Amino acid sequence: MDTVILYGVWILTSILLLIFINRTNFIQAQVSFLFMQVPSWLFGSLVVQGGLIEYPVGFLKMAYRASFTFEFYVFPAVSTIYNIYFPKKKPWFIKTLYIIAIPGVMTISEVYLEKNTELIKYLHWTWYWSFLTMTATLLLSYGYYTWFFRKVKVV
Repeated sequence: MDTVILYGVWILTSILLLIFINRTNFIQAQVSFLFMQVPSWLFGSLVVQGGLIEYPVGFLKMAYRASFTFEFYVFPAVSTIYNIYFPKKKPWFIKTLYIIAIPGVMTISEVYLEKNTELIKYLHWTWYWSFLTMTATLLLSYGYYTWFFRKVKVV
């Protein structure tokens, strides 16, 4: 069943990208996606190597002990949508809600998977560390996104 969930996550993430990313924002999406793979891989590897989280079931387990699906596809895809649709011209409380809501939904999903599947196991980790690291990493990605496209004058 866990492998079926993984395939479903890949399909759902692909559908979300097809819905939210179009020709007008494709370059911004590519830059955002590729950038997020770096901190996602780094932090994912650190928590696994540090014995904080374990991923018993996943793709490429022989080569990569962290979650290939999350680190290289799902989180970069979410970051892409997060960056492109960030409510930059909205009031601060809308921005704050957006900043909290996206990692909040991801954390709730992660906790559900941790409790009900073999896809992720917390060893010396808790949900709030996931929430804090995802929030910080998404903000880092958004900061890079705005800096990069201000330099090339696209955004």
